[in-house]
Amino acid sequence: MASQAIGNGVGGVSPITPRTSLLRKSSLGTSVVERKEEPDSSSSFSNSNSQEQFKGLRSGDLEKNARALTRDCSSLPKPLSIMDCSTSSEASDIRVAYQGSPGAFSEAAALKAYPYCVAVPCEHFEVAFKAVEIWHVDKAVLPIENTLIGSIHRNYDLLLSHRLHIVGEVQLAVDLCLLALPGVQKKDIQRIFSHPLAFRQCESAISDFKAIQVSFEDTAGAAQLIAEKGMTDAAAIASARAGELYGLNILQNNLQDEQINITRFLVLAREPILPRTDRPYKTSVVFTLEEGPGVLFKALAVFALRNINLSKIESRPLRTNPLRLVDDSNHGTTTYLNYLFYIDFEASMAETRAQNALFHLQEFSKFLRVLGCYPIDTLS
Repeated sequence: MASQAIGNGVGGVSPITPRTSLLRKSSLGTSVVERKEEPDSSSSFSNSNSQEQFKGLRSGDLEKNARALTRDCSSLPKPLSIMDCSTSSEASDIRVAYQGSPGAFSEAAALKAYPYCVAVPCEHFEVAFKAVEIWHVDKAVLPIENTLIGSIHRNYDLLLSHRLHIVGEVQLAVDLCLLALPGVQKKDIQRIFSHPLAFRQCESAISDFKAIQVSFEDTAGAAQLIAEKGMTDAAAIASARAGELYGLNILQNNLQDEQINITRFLVLAREPILPRTDRPYKTSVVFTLEEGPGVLFKALAVFALRNINLSKIESRPLRTNPLRLVDDSNHGTTTYLNYLFYIDFEASMAETRAQNALFHLQEFSKFLRVLGCYPIDTLS
């Protein structure tokens, strides 16, 4: 692909063109390499030993002993903040950014995509995008949709406002666990901490708890907070690995409303990969349409005519120009919403049929941008 964009810009973002001046590491100033320290083995303990120490203790003794029995989390990498993205990074190992704290499901997705990578936690989705752009990390792995709650709309918006390319996808089975300090039982729980999206995935299960739901920035961070603060009246909804990292017991697993709970993640990089035809590929595009009757039908038909399967369709209001006014002399002015359409289709840009479909789509589009062409991932 000579270019990753077709048509005019939209929403303040122009089509992507080669920007070689931005890809020279020497132009980005001093590099910073993150130093990783070995955990202090003296601060670790096993859950089984902890339970033995709690035998015979009254509920009033829990808070007094909780801090002594929780892990020392100071050796774990701290999430990046926006201030950390002021300089770039050089490292021999591939560095992959994810949103959350160590033990987050996004970290598991990053390690599935790159098993030997250095996983770099970030406070927010925007920080992960920025970290790739300024060369602090090589790639980012971010959630885009979940089988129970649907699309992660924030990341769709960020895809359009940043200049990164989709170079891969990861499908991860998500098992939500209820975690608490050793010795804490379900009847002791008055507060449950987790990310809002995690709460939505297990609404039925947590409705049985007469506990306050407290939203937190990420699931693993909620588990870390309970461990560090020694909260004996609280639990977190997070991964089993988060429980291991922060010394929490699993009170209940499979909290999700449906047994099959899969989150799809996108792998983002500064440069696109070369499309091939040696394995199944997927292409993601975003576009807006000209006005007219049946224009959306015509736009989708360009793929059906070439026997190209659409695996995902998502519409988002055009934020910079959300309203379209149509003058009707009989009934006044009619207001419509302007939309962006995100589509994933199962074909490689190396195939003639995919190229022809996009050239055909351009006839109906005011703006068309290829977000990435990448191998399809299967759940393993």
